Amino acid sequence: MAAATAVLISLTAAGCSKSAGGSDSSNSAGSNAGSSAAPVALAGSVTFNQTNLAKLDAALKSALAGKDVSKVDIAMVVNVAADYWKAGQVGFLKGCSDLGVPKSKCTYFAPANGKLTEQNSELETLRSQGVTGYSISAIDPTSAAGTIHSDVQKGISVLAIDSPLPGTDAASLYLGTPNYTAGFQAGTAMKQVLGGKGKVAILVGSLTASNATQRIAGFEAALKGTKITVAQKVNDNLQASTATSDAETILANNPDVNGLYGVYSYDGPALAQAVTSAGKTSSVHIVSDDSDSQTLKFIQSGVISGTVVQMPYQQGYTGAYLLAAEKVLGKAKTMAIVKPYLEKDGSTLSSGVGLVTKSDLSAYQSLESQLGIG
Repeated sequence: MAAATAVLISLTAAGCSKSAGGSDSSNSAGSNAGSSAAPVALAGSVTFNQTNLAKLDAALKSALAGKDVSKVDIAMVVNVAADYWKAGQVGFLKGCSDLGVPKSKCTYFAPANGKLTEQNSELETLRSQGVTGYSISAIDPTSAAGTIHSDVQKGISVLAIDSPLPGTDAASLYLGTPNYTAGFQAGTAMKQVLGGKGKVAILVGSLTASNATQRIAGFEAALKGTKITVAQKVNDNLQASTATSDAETILANNPDVNGLYGVYSYDGPALAQAVTSAGKTSSVHIVSDDSDSQTLKFIQSGVISGTVVQMPYQQGYTGAYLLAAEKVLGKAKTMAIVKPYLEKDGSTLSSGVGLVTKSDLSAYQSLESQLGIG
């Protein structure tokens, strides 16, 4: 992990050194008629929170040194089988390996269709197999509250990843991106590429999940004081095909929409396909979230202006450490180790926020390669 952190630091320096003038000129070419200012090329950043998390990982590993981990049986349960989560899977299994927890006691699960029934069924299976703790990106936080309470009462550790779980027994610790900050980053990027004027549609996999609502709130906050309005917010129900068809409908019925924001990992490619099919790649600008492999290809081609990225790898890796520590050391001792690394809210363990544009793409891909993410 130390080697990966060193690589990140060097790549971050390279990625952050790029100026706006060195960014992809194609992003500034598609100026929208009527904008109050010319759209500008984006300069991104691949700075994350890896240095702090590496220190935390080391502290947890030191506290676990010499302890018996044979009773640790943990899982990482995500919300949909998307390319985005492959990095999380790699990190989770690497964390287990570094801790000496066998792969047979480290279960990764991604529901094929992003359905609540799939996620609930897997949790039931894990309980029957004696799971001692699991991290979860809950598909429906409200319905998950009762299940999480029951699990915690039975001594099972539950860690919120990707999306916080306020009002539940897992509210005390969230490992992931500060979602409001990520949304604000996306809104700032949209403001830049639209030149401060236009109409935007937001497409998202859920209008109720905490990560989605927080990102949208941050996005809208970044647009305040501009002449950019949000025309629509559309729920695609975790379906990429629905996101594409919804975007096609929006573009056909709203010729003045010149910006699309895709909140979930598959939304970026879905929106890019819609814009390409409509022949509007020079007039409709896309800002997305996450680093789906197809998203990065559309970044390279200039169809997507920029994507706000987090580190699902670290949600997997540090998540494994936290779940193992809670089983072996107990929650109180684990939280005492974690406390110095939390954000000001006292519950968020940030996996960082970055913005990948065409100018930063090679640095980001080099980082993924060094972490073993294909």
